[in-house]
Amino acid sequence: MKYLIPVENLPAFDFKKFKKLTPLIYEKTIRLSGKIKGGKIVHINSVSYGGGVAEMLRSQIPLENSLGLNSLWYTLSAPLKFFNITKKIHNLLQGKKAKLSENEKKYYLNWISTKAGKDFCYILEKESPDILIIHDPQPLPLISLLSKSKKQPRTILRLHLDLSTPEKNTLKFLKKFILRYNSVILSHPDYKFSWLDSNKVEIIYPAINPFSVKNRPMKLSQAKEILFTLGVHSDKPIISQVSRFDPWKDPLGAIQSYYLAKREIPNLCLILAGIFFATDDPEAKKIFKEVKKHTEGDPDIYLFSDPYQLKNVSNDLFINAVYTISTVVLQKSIREGFGLTVTEAMWKKKPVIGGETKGISLQITHNKNGFLVKTPYEAANYIVKLFKDKKLRKRIGEYAHKTVKEKFLISRLILDHLRIYRNVRR
Repeated sequence: MKYLIPVENLPAFDFKKFKKLTPLIYEKTIRLSGKIKGGKIVHINSVSYGGGVAEMLRSQIPLENSLGLNSLWYTLSAPLKFFNITKKIHNLLQGKKAKLSENEKKYYLNWISTKAGKDFCYILEKESPDILIIHDPQPLPLISLLSKSKKQPRTILRLHLDLSTPEKNTLKFLKKFILRYNSVILSHPDYKFSWLDSNKVEIIYPAINPFSVKNRPMKLSQAKEILFTLGVHSDKPIISQVSRFDPWKDPLGAIQSYYLAKREIPNLCLILAGIFFATDDPEAKKIFKEVKKHTEGDPDIYLFSDPYQLKNVSNDLFINAVYTISTVVLQKSIREGFGLTVTEAMWKKKPVIGGETKGISLQITHNKNGFLVKTPYEAANYIVKLFKDKKLRKRIGEYAHKTVKEKFLISRLILDHLRIYRNVRR
């Protein structure tokens, strides 16, 4: 197969690890898994590494398999032109004011049907899945080829985007494909389309794996050592934003917040970490160039975009170190489907200052377990306030960690998915 590539050799994650951490969820999951054991699930998304979807699937697939399911994962191997178009679709669905051209629509649908489509039909015949889950716009039109298969699995569309203000013509273009799915999973009730049957919609919050390398506890001394080898001097106070270089993540707003806060914290440092791993995001390099222009000449801003910058340090270990060493973490997003970087930082007991978006507001209750802001000026004020008040940082961080444990660990996500698998197979 050339265009749909199986993701294999994933790190093993046994669901038994959650027995002590989330005991009630563990017991419910074990009981439910016994009723659907042996079911075959096929997941298809754009890439196997880089971004929150791949991050979750790297844990979700092994955990489902550890519970007796047969879960498989495939990703797209597509040309840059295809991913340029799907990134545009992504931006339009998140509210960008523009339009898809007829040529872009034609290329997008033609590549899916003539290239990925052949592999898709082969996978359906070979694997004969009970349930098919398509993630986000990139492989979304594959549903139109389902009629060619003898095996007719139940179908689920999982959309991870901020769909609160989609561009209407783009949504209209995709509507006929979306309606073909048996179920649609969204991250927020407000993302539901008016024309979509409520009985077909499920709301599942994304989640993190607390046992992954990125989210395990790390000693401050280890974090300092890792970052020192990468050129970061930890003798100064540090804030960070861990995100792709994407206009919706507002890296320029994060930089402005830093400069404003630096007026009162002169030795403040900023780490912007967004390593280019996701091949489905060709826009990132363009945004990075713009970011670099706004940071030139400031030795207290550290930009990480190139995998080679990490030397022999894995990306997950690097991100863990960034969270660990940061006094405050920013996620200055303008749109955010959910924002797993927020979840990760909260799990590390860090006070997070996030953009007032739908996805981040699902996680942060303002002034209780973090702060929600609309402008760089507001973000800067909270940066200064948190640096001046150690007790506030501790209170916010502890409450943030508790929130993630109760709501946003992947054991809960697995239980939510098992419930949907049971329902759609009936």
